[in-house]
Amino acid sequence: MSIRPLYDRIVVKRIEEQEAKHGTLFIPDSAKEKPQEGEVVAVGHGKRLENGTITALDVKVGDRILFGKYSGSEIKLDGQDLMIMREDEVLGILDGAAKPATKVA
Repeated sequence: MSIRPLYDRIVVKRIEEQEAKHGTLFIPDSAKEKPQEGEVVAVGHGKRLENGTITALDVKVGDRILFGKYSGSEIKLDGQDLMIMREDEVLGILDGAAKPATKVA
């Protein structure tokens, strides 16, 4: 089954952190924060403006993005945990990101 989001919505798959150990401490899954980085797996046709025209989205399938902690809605499709959100909730697109972003502050 596939999903095609409407208008300015996108479907995102979270990119999980590979590191589950910090120093000598093991962090259980229940105590970890959910990653705020993901890969776009589907995009809508574009945002509909007040005059009725549709503008294309800046994000495209395959982009790695950063999003806010409380962004989007979680969905489950074919056993996969995904998120659906508006393009406005995307904080940025990661160019050439080889490893996950880390929180600075």
